[in-house]
Amino acid sequence: MNNHIYENSDLINALKQGEAKAYSFLVDYFHHKLCIYAFSLCHDDDIAKDIVQNVFISIWKRREDLNPSFNFKNLLYKSVYNEFIDHYRKRRKVLELEKKYIEGLSTIIEEDDEKSLEKLILLVKQEIENLPKKCKQTFLLSKSDGLTNIEISEYLNVSIKAVEANMTKVL
Repeated sequence: MNNHIYENSDLINALKQGEAKAYSFLVDYFHHKLCIYAFSLCHDDDIAKDIVQNVFISIWKRREDLNPSFNFKNLLYKSVYNEFIDHYRKRRKVLELEKKYIEGLSTIIEEDDEKSLEKLILLVKQEIENLPKKCKQTFLLSKSDGLTNIEISEYLNVSIKAVEANMTKVL
């Protein structure tokens, strides 16, 4: 393979033309780096490799749509991040506290007494209103809007640890 393929626009143009050597160069050059980045997100070597493989497959499938003016390295890292988010949403495990919360709601819903249910709902709403501002906002984004901790952290521009700490306080 020629050294000119190292240039961002040359690499993208070669991929757009379907050159297998350009794709091989892309995988050889970026695979390890992207796996390390994916591992830093998911902390699982196999999942990290799957995420990177999915990104490379996606790049090859969409190669004709690539824009030579894009910074290809940034595109790859952003694609890995987006693939991680998709993977996280699909395989997110419900935390033990969330399971208890769901079980508690199920028990309440099964009760026949509507007045007790209405009183309990009112009590829960009052308690939500009494929460500290950040905890309340985090809780509502999670439970009312259905956002994940990662999405909440991005929306509020805070760390995931801050979101987790607020949810722990609330629960």
